[in-house]
Amino acid sequence: MTERRHAPHRRRTALAACGALLLGLLAGAKPGQAQERFSLYVPSPQSVAEAMAKMANVGKSDVVVDLGSGDGRIVTTAARLHGARGFGVDINPELVELASSIARKSGVGDRVSFMHQNVFDVDLRKATVVNMYLFPELMRLLRPKLLNELQPGTRIVSHDFGFGTWEPDEQLTFFAPDKFGGAGADARISLWIVPAKIEGFWNWSLPMGGQTMNYASIVEQRFQVGEGIVRVGNRRGNFTDLKLRGDQVSFGLRMTLDPGVSVLHEFRGTVKGGTIEGTVRVTADGGKAVDLPWRATRSTSTTYFQPTGLAVK
Repeated sequence: MTERRHAPHRRRTALAACGALLLGLLAGAKPGQAQERFSLYVPSPQSVAEAMAKMANVGKSDVVVDLGSGDGRIVTTAARLHGARGFGVDINPELVELASSIARKSGVGDRVSFMHQNVFDVDLRKATVVNMYLFPELMRLLRPKLLNELQPGTRIVSHDFGFGTWEPDEQLTFFAPDKFGGAGADARISLWIVPAKIEGFWNWSLPMGGQTMNYASIVEQRFQVGEGIVRVGNRRGNFTDLKLRGDQVSFGLRMTLDPGVSVLHEFRGTVKGGTIEGTVRVTADGGKAVDLPWRATRSTSTTYFQPTGLAVK
């Protein structure tokens, strides 16, 4: 288990007072103004920069982006230790110059760059890893941008703060002796994997007992978890343990299918836009498990199950 220690009481008190002041400043700020109001520079220590790269499993093929890059150590570390490419953005032009100088001196100036830009204006479509050490209010304002622009499977890593109701996929807390200028404190590293979008209507067919069974479902999604209901003829069932990790989806389903046989389904698949392709393990009560290919297609219709004409309003 990772050893846990705490920063001195005076450090916590000062940070709490600072946080209260900044929360007051945030009131009424529009997304485009938020970073300008929160341009405080507090660098992530080197131990945290290395831990963030490790948690994201950064490699040579990655494009690493740091929002609020400061002296650039997050991106520079990813390039220097793991061979990645990337860029950082910061609202402070002096820090942009500093980060560029450090990158050149570290021998990675050809693989990383830094820009003077507001984080809300950054084009993130090519990023495979996004790092940040931003106030949680600012992170929540950025959340829609990240979910809309980043590809499923993109890794987001944050130092200390989170995205509110979007829970991390992984989290690590450790004592960083170089935090706060050497005072030392706990550092919490959180990882999110951007999930594919699967909310909506899906249809598929499976061979079952010598006939083809048609499945129609409605899925509701909350970040990397969800729930759904499915209809097969006049039978209904609920998904269990629906989870997403990037473009990978898995869930269970137990239904009683005609002629009155209880069947357990275990679905796994890859989301590819309007399709999900994978396998389903089907186990009927008293029978052996059978693995079948599975391909679901997204429907734009509000008809829950076409053959019976049951409409969903």
